[in-house]
Amino acid sequence: MSSTSPAAPHHPDAAELAERFTAFDYLVFAGMLLLSAAIGIFYAFRGVYKSATDFMMGGRNLTFGPVSLSLTASFMSAVTVLGTPAEIYRFGISFGLFAFAYIFMVVISAEVFVPVYYRLGITSTYEYLELRYNRHMRLIGTVMFMALTILYTGIVIYSPSLALNQVTGFQLWGSVLATGIVCTFYCTLGGLKAVVWTDVFQFVLMISGFIAVIARTVVIKGGFGPIIDDARHGGRLHMWDLNPSPLQRHTVWTVIIGGTFTWLGIYGVNQSQVQRYLACKSLLHAKLSLYMNLVGLWITLSSAVMCGLSMYSVYKNCDPWTSKYVLAPDQLMPYLVLDILGDFPGIPGLFVAGTYSGTLSTVSSSINALAAVTVEDFIKPNFEVTESRLSWISMGMNLLFGAVCLFMAAVASVMGALLQAALSVFGIIGGPLLGIFSLGILLPFANAKGAFSGLLCGFFCVMWIGIGSQKYPPPPHRTLPLPLSTEGCLRPNVTIPTEVTTTMLPPRSPIQDYWYSLSYLYFSMLGTLITFIVGSVISILTGGLNQEVDRRLLFGKEDFMDNFMKLKAKCTMLYETDHPTQKVEPE
Repeated sequence: MSSTSPAAPHHPDAAELAERFTAFDYLVFAGMLLLSAAIGIFYAFRGVYKSATDFMMGGRNLTFGPVSLSLTASFMSAVTVLGTPAEIYRFGISFGLFAFAYIFMVVISAEVFVPVYYRLGITSTYEYLELRYNRHMRLIGTVMFMALTILYTGIVIYSPSLALNQVTGFQLWGSVLATGIVCTFYCTLGGLKAVVWTDVFQFVLMISGFIAVIARTVVIKGGFGPIIDDARHGGRLHMWDLNPSPLQRHTVWTVIIGGTFTWLGIYGVNQSQVQRYLACKSLLHAKLSLYMNLVGLWITLSSAVMCGLSMYSVYKNCDPWTSKYVLAPDQLMPYLVLDILGDFPGIPGLFVAGTYSGTLSTVSSSINALAAVTVEDFIKPNFEVTESRLSWISMGMNLLFGAVCLFMAAVASVMGALLQAALSVFGIIGGPLLGIFSLGILLPFANAKGAFSGLLCGFFCVMWIGIGSQKYPPPPHRTLPLPLSTEGCLRPNVTIPTEVTTTMLPPRSPIQDYWYSLSYLYFSMLGTLITFIVGSVISILTGGLNQEVDRRLLFGKEDFMDNFMKLKAKCTMLYETDHPTQKVEPE
């Protein structure tokens, strides 16, 4: 029995779909850019550049509401908007287990890392490395962050633009330049406050694009029930794979444990995220911004998962990728939008605006963070500069790094197959950096020699696996892609192999079959653990037990008990208010 959707009998080519992208859709996209730029102008006129602290940290008086949405929007790059639904479409909803990883990541970030950073009053995350170890460790952390952030930001600008161009006909370099220029414009004029509030606006746009796709698919399919039934029959609802093997791409353990370490490398130590909650007006607001961000992450993840299931329901009988309607999985989402929403002027434009909003939020976070670490880690320690001049230097750094990221987008356009390798390298670096921060915060005997040794071992070990996995990708029995059908396609002469067996693959050595097949989600965990363990041992061997460390640099039991003590004090105060103590008069 087959239940073919109304969209299934004929799926147009990308060239046909591009004709559905009208001038009205371009107008919606232009409106998004103009409004983002207007936010920057608004904060420029409010004079946020009177001091460097105002410009880079929003005056340290931001509240948890907008910061929480900004954190979520920064996480949701255009790569996520296009890639997560395609992931669900090809591999099923096991990716949805990240919802649990987000919980652990947020709790650890809020209760372990944030209290230490906040009481130190730092602006650059890597300033902690100098306070805890030495100046050299700070510079190493800063340089690693800057190099990889510039590379990743260039890819984030170019890759979605290429995918949308090939499906919608949306101008490739026009969109790249418009995105880069507008983003640089409002970052340079408005500082962190402009970045945060544009992120709020862009988050709403991204979720609106997801909702439009889901709502239209529900109408086409006649409700959520048929979508879920199609996913069940297609094997897309299998989530709880308890296989303990670290070589299988997605299991309960790789997603929850590996995912926790992966995102801790971003939320716990990455300047782009940490800078936001350090700009909050109190430690309570900083923690609340992370916990509220958890809700935003769940909304984002559930929307992307539902979009992936909707995509499978529409294309279960005719997969656009294997039947060559699109050339790559990240083109599936824009193809679906134009296929089912192309007759509604402005809606495809809303989705494209939402996708580029993901790019803008990620790029603006990167530009602002790069400017902050340059000022804090290179300019302030080496030059005597007044506060007013520092604010202008900060603006100039935003302008400079905006141009650098645009240049990196041009470099990314000729990198070809190295794009995915670059993304993997950016993920790999988070583990060793998380390792040296965790080492310093958790172990009072950790010293600079141990941290440096651990960082080198963790970085090169995980880099070895990462490069090897790019050259020798894991075989299908490790990644477990789900079957895709083309039997309902009208395009003739499409032959798709129904099954890939290990006998069809070239022979692999044990190191290729095991070492290079480690789940990519364990890269960060492995880098963290190697760095932490090696750093601990070397620190002990080099006299770390004899050193004195400022307690403010360490996580202590008072940080863990802080929330409980405040809650107890609040409850006591409320009780005493409701039950005032009565004086007993002497007889």
